[in-house]
This record gives sequence, C-alpha cells and structure tokens, in this order.
Amino acid sequence: MSIFTGYTMKNKIFRYLSYFNIAGEREDFETIHSEVEKGVVFKGTNLWVLICAILVASVGLNMNSTAVIIGAMLISPLMGPINGMGYSLATYDFLLFRKAIKNFTFAVVVSLITSAFYFFISPVNTAHSELLARTSPTIYDVFIALFGGVAGMLALSSKLKGNVIPGVAIATALMPPICTAGYGLATFQFSFFFGALYLFTINTVFIAVAALFVSQVLKFPIRTIVDKERARRVNHYITFILLVTAIPSVYFGYKLVQNEDFADKARNLIATVSVQENSYLFDSNINPSNKSIRLIYSGYGVSNQTKTDIKKTALELNLDTAKIEILSGTDQSQLHSETQRRLTEVETLNNQLTSTGFSLRQTQNRLDSLENIQNKGKEILAEVREFYPQITKCSYSVTYIHPDTVKTPIVIFNVNRNLSLSDRDKVTNWTKSRVKNMNAKVYFD
Repeated sequence: MSIFTGYTMKNKIFRYLSYFNIAGEREDFETIHSEVEKGVVFKGTNLWVLICAILVASVGLNMNSTAVIIGAMLISPLMGPINGMGYSLATYDFLLFRKAIKNFTFAVVVSLITSAFYFFISPVNTAHSELLARTSPTIYDVFIALFGGVAGMLALSSKLKGNVIPGVAIATALMPPICTAGYGLATFQFSFFFGALYLFTINTVFIAVAALFVSQVLKFPIRTIVDKERARRVNHYITFILLVTAIPSVYFGYKLVQNEDFADKARNLIATVSVQENSYLFDSNINPSNKSIRLIYSGYGVSNQTKTDIKKTALELNLDTAKIEILSGTDQSQLHSETQRRLTEVETLNNQLTSTGFSLRQTQNRLDSLENIQNKGKEILAEVREFYPQITKCSYSVTYIHPDTVKTPIVIFNVNRNLSLSDRDKVTNWTKSRVKNMNAKVYFD
C-alpha cells in the first residue's frame, strides 16, 4: 500500500511538472530563425511604422496621456532587432548579429531625430509626469526588461503566440524613454537625455540577454562553428556589458529604496506631530533626495521647547539624518489683531455711511419742505377764491423774524378789485388759522 501511494504521488508530480514543458509548442528552428530575421529588418513598412509609433509616443508624452503612450508601444517594431541580437549571440550567427546591430542603431537614430523634431516644433514644452518617470532608471527596470524579454522570446518561439508580444512591448516600454531622450535633445535638457537614454539602454541590453538565455535553454542550433576561445571571449563581452549596464541601476535602485523608507518614516512623523499646543500642522513637505522635512504650523506659534520635542520624536522614528525645518505659518494672535483692525475699519465706514444718510435725509426734507411751501400757496389761493373771487394771486413763504428767530409764515394776496376792510380782516384771520400760526403775516396788494 505504501509503495502504491508513493508511485501515485510521483505520477502526480511528473504530471504537474509536465505543465511547464514547452517543447511540444515550440516552432521548428527554421521558422523561428526566419521570424527573427524578418524582425531585424528596418526598411520600408517597418521603418514607417517606427516613425509613426515615435510620433504617437511623443504626442502622448507631450500631453501626459498614458493611453496614447501605450498605443505607441503596441505598434512599435523595436523588439525585433533586440531579439535578433540575443538570438544571434546564442546561436553564434555573427552575420545576423552585425545586421541586427546596424539596423537597431539606425532605428535609434531615426527615433531620436523624429522625437527631437516633434518636441522642437511643439508649442508645449512642459515636462509632465510621464516624461519625468523615464529619467531615473533603477534595478527594478532591469527586472522588468529581463522578465519581459524572456516572455517575448518564449512567445516568438512558440506556435501559440497569442497576445504576449504586445504585452511585452508595453511592459518593457522601449518607446517612452527614446522619445524622452529626444525631448532632452530638443530642449537642451541633457539630464533628461542621458537619464532616458540609460533607461532605454537597460531595456535593450536585458531584453537581448533574455532572448539569449531563452535561445540557449531551448537549445537553438548553432549557426556558426566557433572555437572555445572565441566563445569564451563572446561570453566575457556579454558579461562586461551586463555589469556596466546593471551596476548603476543597482545604485539607483538602492537610492529609491532609501528614499521610500525615508518618506514612510517622515509620514509617520507628520502624523505624530500634527497637533502641537495651540497650533496645528497647516502644511508639510518631504524631500527624500536631500533628507529634509518642512513642517508649517498655524496657530499661536510654536515654542522652542515644542520644536525640540518634535526633533526628539524624529530621532525616535530613526530619522537621524533628517533636516527638519519648523515654521509658524498663520499666527492666530496676528489673525485676531488683523480681524479687529478690519472690524474697526468696517465700523468707521458704517458711521460715515450713517452720517451721509442723515445728511441726505436732511437735504430731502428741505426739498420736501420747499415743495410743500409751493403747494401750500396754491391750496390757500384755491380755498380763499371760493369766497373772495377778487383775490387773483397768492404768495406763500416761510421766514425767520429776528432777533427772536421765530419761524413765521408770510402770505401775500393780490386783489384785482376792492376788498373791504372787514373782508380783509376775515381773510387775515382765516389765513392764520389755515397755516396754524397766529403770528403769520398777511398782506394785500
């Protein structure tokens, strides 16, 4: 029973391991060789497709559009000569290798010229995030290129190619860095040029190495018989190129990890010291490259003791090398004073407006009074003529009698024929009663 169980387990293991076997799906060697040779060629259709892909990628980088950049990577034919270089080294087909190198160099030059020309004539020269992301390669880009290259070469050598190659083109991202290098040339920003060109070199070298590795694993037939010494020299050259390409990326990857670690610790510090005494953290800035943290507080100011406590907290969070700058932004006491000053200004303006309104009302009252005086004379004339038609006109005014400064109405009647003295007395008494002032002066003309 034990022997049977062991046999069954061994069969299961072999069955599962058979899932990883790709020998049955591999194309015949001549078909693979033909596919590689076709991909190496850069003239006619391939060349124009490359130019169009470069222009599309440049527009995408210029407009910061990820979707457009992905589209450019899908139609790019640059993978062909890179796979050709790796394949030719694995099979010692040096004629194909020289052809791949020559065509690839030509493609790179055309790509740089095309992208530089576009960015030179483009009215938009702002370096967006998609451009900036292609200027600082790290060891992680090495891994992406290596694993992507393996997937691409496996797909090229398989009968079931599927949609792997377009995915590899997107993952390895050959187009964006070469276009970013063109941007650096067009704008004379050589940090962009060299950074992007280095990323492009990483992608190129490790895709080629991946193609070489897969070609050797799948035991593609040797195309040229070489002696052991020459094969050893070729391997040494490959190793040297790998080291020269990869070592700087290891350093940049290390710096990236350090910067991310610093940023995480800095964020923890910010969360810890967000509120201090009567102040709160208004704004903050983390700069991992120079290991600095800026904290801007708003409130009633940050005391020296509080600043010391914040720096002690930073040490507890292993931010030993951090340069911490603590600033007081908006001071609430200052804000209160400013508010009071503005309230005083508003109150003064309100008082001025009130005074102006009072003056306007006084002026309006005087105008209304003048209008009433005019109307009152008409009213008196109309009423008195009902009884004394010989009165033809009436003049009504108000004046001050000095030295008593008494406000006194004055009424003057114009008579066109005789009006007896008794009638005049009656009109006088009626008029004084009408204007409600017994001191009113009544005259007849």
